[in-house]
Amino acid sequence: MFQRKEDDSEKKLQHRRTVDYFTPLGRYMVQKNVYNRRGRQPLGKIRPEMSYLTQLLPPHLEQPEVVDLATKFVHVSTNKSKHAIHALKWTPDARRVLVSSHSGEFTIWNGLTFNFESIMQAHDSPIFALQYSHNGDWLLSADQIGCIKFWQPNFNNVNILPKAHDNAIQDIVFSPNDSKFVSCSDDLTLKIWNFSTATEERTLKGHHWDVKACDWHPNLGLVVSGSKDNLVKFWDPRDGKCISTIHDFKHTVTKVRFQPKGNQRLLAACSRDHSTRIFDIRLMKTINVIKSTDDVDLTSITWHPIHSSTLTIGGYDGSLSTYDLAKELNQDLVFNREKQPASTTSPLHRIPYAHDKAIHDLEYHPLGHVLCTAGADKSMRFWCRSRPNDPLAFKDNAYTGESWTEKQPFAMEQNGRESEQKQFYPPPPSGLPGLSGLPGLPGLPGLQGINSLPNIPGMTNR
Repeated sequence: MFQRKEDDSEKKLQHRRTVDYFTPLGRYMVQKNVYNRRGRQPLGKIRPEMSYLTQLLPPHLEQPEVVDLATKFVHVSTNKSKHAIHALKWTPDARRVLVSSHSGEFTIWNGLTFNFESIMQAHDSPIFALQYSHNGDWLLSADQIGCIKFWQPNFNNVNILPKAHDNAIQDIVFSPNDSKFVSCSDDLTLKIWNFSTATEERTLKGHHWDVKACDWHPNLGLVVSGSKDNLVKFWDPRDGKCISTIHDFKHTVTKVRFQPKGNQRLLAACSRDHSTRIFDIRLMKTINVIKSTDDVDLTSITWHPIHSSTLTIGGYDGSLSTYDLAKELNQDLVFNREKQPASTTSPLHRIPYAHDKAIHDLEYHPLGHVLCTAGADKSMRFWCRSRPNDPLAFKDNAYTGESWTEKQPFAMEQNGRESEQKQFYPPPPSGLPGLSGLPGLPGLPGLQGINSLPNIPGMTNR
């Protein structure tokens, strides 16, 4: 028979947070099918009060980008055996997050309740790159010794390329139709592979140092690469020739990403020279320069999956900055080669202490309501949209700079929230507002009786 231990009575009940997309979608369906069916008055706008959280709609609707910023810390997830995390990906069903660590392990975390689900030893060396196919049927992983593995969604390993590169593979990306993929490595080369036959088709040579990042345009036959030689190169994957080279950076290019939504004509690239540059691929020219506010090396970038002009950047110091480029991109800069590129220094939102160390990778949920980040501090952290006018929105450790703890008791947070709410929202005064001089009412103790009324001229008490 199970016996209760003495220590069990001392354990505090801890609640697990859940951030789901069902409530905003349900609200959207009600607004779409009920309120606007016959031209009725639509639902009211969101007001700056926490109770209007239920009025929040999904990010794919037309609403200001600032509403959909991932500013609120939700949860931190760490393995028992802690190792640096180099790559993460949301699974095709968008319900889980796949994480690769320096120990060569795959870890799966639930994307709704953020709890641990599974772990497996996938490689014998650190895994630096992960990529799902566009149809969601395949997964590619690449490690430090130049090995590429093919996986099914149930993590059944079906193929291995043991010597795909002579050195560490830093990035790997599928083509738009999933028939090919490109990989870049510290052996100074990029390689185009046929996915069906798992054979190399051509090698792209031209960089003079380690190739740190690559990407394939979502619709065009265009490959881009960034290297430790400070160069960004555009390649034609059909013949393996370099189309254009950009020399604007002054240090290692750490990440390059094409714009996945909108007109898909932009490329974002970040570097260790404290800047992120936005290129127009029609002109092969820089149209916007984002300067780091604290002169921090930039390590990772990602575009918002819904708002095409929103870009999130991770820094070497663990900071997380989000920029809205709509104002700069609306200017007529792309058609005038004589004008200098616009410069952006102030982010739309910044989390100065998102991680304790460098952020290696970050990715939004496909619906855009949750952001997942991972880095060298051996942890993965989730961020979501804040409540309207939340008084505690900027009092987390991510904003104050206090040391992070592995476990943050929910009960302590609730107690702190109640005290803060008492400070911001004091209880109403006792009695009736503005009627303090009236006599009391029957049945209410402590109030004066009816006999204590003052005498009225011409009237006597009987």
